[in-house]
Amino acid sequence: MRGDKSNVALPGKSHKAVFSSAQVTSIDNTIIGYRQTGSGPGLIVVHGGGRASHHYRQLAEALADTYTVYLPDRRGRGLSGPAGDNYSINRECQDLATLLNKTGAQFVFGHSSGGLIALEAALELPVRKLAVYEPAVSINGSIPTAWLPAFENALAKHKPIAAMVVFLKALRLSPASWLPSWVLTPLLYLLLRGPEGREMIELLPTVTRDMALVKYLDSGLERYKDIVAETLLLGGDRSPAYLRDALSALSKTLPRAKRIELPGLGHNAPDNDAPERIASELRQFFEGNLQGS
Repeated sequence: MRGDKSNVALPGKSHKAVFSSAQVTSIDNTIIGYRQTGSGPGLIVVHGGGRASHHYRQLAEALADTYTVYLPDRRGRGLSGPAGDNYSINRECQDLATLLNKTGAQFVFGHSSGGLIALEAALELPVRKLAVYEPAVSINGSIPTAWLPAFENALAKHKPIAAMVVFLKALRLSPASWLPSWVLTPLLYLLLRGPEGREMIELLPTVTRDMALVKYLDSGLERYKDIVAETLLLGGDRSPAYLRDALSALSKTLPRAKRIELPGLGHNAPDNDAPERIASELRQFFEGNLQGS
């Protein structure tokens, strides 16, 4: 394993989490890099759109005393190679299959578009238990897509702030999205001036690819009735209705599923707002038996 080691105190623990990085080569020879920490049964975290592996470090730290947590960068991001000309849901599932084979992990957690990929992968791959937080499952066009041309046009004109405004206003994934555009625009300009902001701008093109997956898999809900893994469906009560409705539909479709709605949480709970709380739910699920639905 190569560099990228850091010591971060675990919440409530006296020892420290050590992250290391490694890589696997997917079927099409694309390098998939990942971060790793902890010890115990393997748990792979599939990150959401506009995000990368390191955004889930706090979640991994909160689980590292019980699990070996793997944080892959999906292709086109961070430690991994380019998305490639033939990018598709099949490529994403192949990448996950390669990582599962390398690590021997049997648990998978996916967030947002990463949750959509995890659901698709669980149809074919040896996933023992699956957890998803607000997977980007669109039912008869329930996830808005009409905003994409304006978003892509803004990116093409090198106007990332304008693209971000379009994205936020369309999907309503953040409380800030309810602000008027004339307030949101200068606010984003200030927030995106630092290193983290510049990285968010660099990740904006990945949103287009993720939305292509959402559109391609639209109305494929019935496919998931064939998932045999025990599945935990997590979401927050402050998230958009289209995400909460998708979780309800999934809970009625998957044969071995349990749904939990967490009060006070929105879409970015796993990566930003409440990683320790999400870790607690994941720990209970992966350690215990599924009860009810």
